[in-house]
Amino acid sequence: MAGMDGGRPSIYPTLLYADAKAAIRQLTEAFGFSEASVYESDEGPVTTVMHAELVQGNGAVMLGSKGRGGVFDTAMKDAGPASVYVVVDDVDSHHQRAVDHGAEILMPPTDQEYGSRDYMARDLEGNIWSFGTYAPEIGA
Repeated sequence: MAGMDGGRPSIYPTLLYADAKAAIRQLTEAFGFSEASVYESDEGPVTTVMHAELVQGNGAVMLGSKGRGGVFDTAMKDAGPASVYVVVDDVDSHHQRAVDHGAEILMPPTDQEYGSRDYMARDLEGNIWSFGTYAPEIGA
């Protein structure tokens, strides 16, 4: 099974944004993601992000601009915000970075009954991002 040997993850949350460039800025600056790739199109009045991959730890999220056309864009047209959980080693410093970059914090770092420490934030377009220490072990 892909992603089970420490190689490529087998699940990639995929989001579309009205302003994908601003989303990439927020995800990298406030939430500590790194750009793996960004493919843009300059056709039309504004730059469109056709596809981007941002990395956090051994996981990644894919994103692009709304309104770029195609089957996925059409299917996502009326989709609501999504929620993504990201495992981080130091919740408090990650949270502070998000605060320093003006992210909307919905829940400050909180110790959970099941042993995790988490915080929750909303991105510029309403998606919910949870960051915490809970990392479920997935068996073969």
